Amino acid sequence: MSKIIILYFSVDGQTKKISSYLQEKLIHSGNTVVLSSVQEAEHLALASFDKIVLAASIRYGNYDKLVYQFVAKNKSLLVTKPNAFITVNVTARKPGKDIPETNPYVKKFLKKTKWKPLKMAIFAGRIHYAQYSLFDRAMIKFIMKLTKGPTAPNTNVEFTDWDKVDSFCHTIASL
Repeated sequence: MSKIIILYFSVDGQTKKISSYLQEKLIHSGNTVVLSSVQEAEHLALASFDKIVLAASIRYGNYDKLVYQFVAKNKSLLVTKPNAFITVNVTARKPGKDIPETNPYVKKFLKKTKWKPLKMAIFAGRIHYAQYSLFDRAMIKFIMKLTKGPTAPNTNVEFTDWDKVDSFCHTIASL
């Protein structure tokens, strides 16, 4: 079995939830799995892990600068280890935007970082207007209106396909 680290950057908690779920499943199958935020990664001996998984969420079409900084700082290590990249965004709720080859955020990220993860997955996120700040609520409602998504103020919809997450868990295990 493997020693795996799952590093995540989560804005509203869905990426952390997915990462925690993967950790639990991978541990259940006999692996040692450490879960950590990208912010805490500098305090970890990343080279001691057999596999590295990076999970990051999108906000307003972009990954946080810490995600870019992590890849830039650790790219030479990433290419020496079995690795995977997971992105979580609400755009992935739509067919054609839910695979790396067609997701605009992933394409932009890979071009900018020049990192070529061995495996990638895109999972749809969650809309929960009640937990957002007034600004975020207005912006996300506007984006949802443009993309024909839910705009009701009491919306709390999880778009994540957990069967797809389960399937990617097997992918990580087999890296």
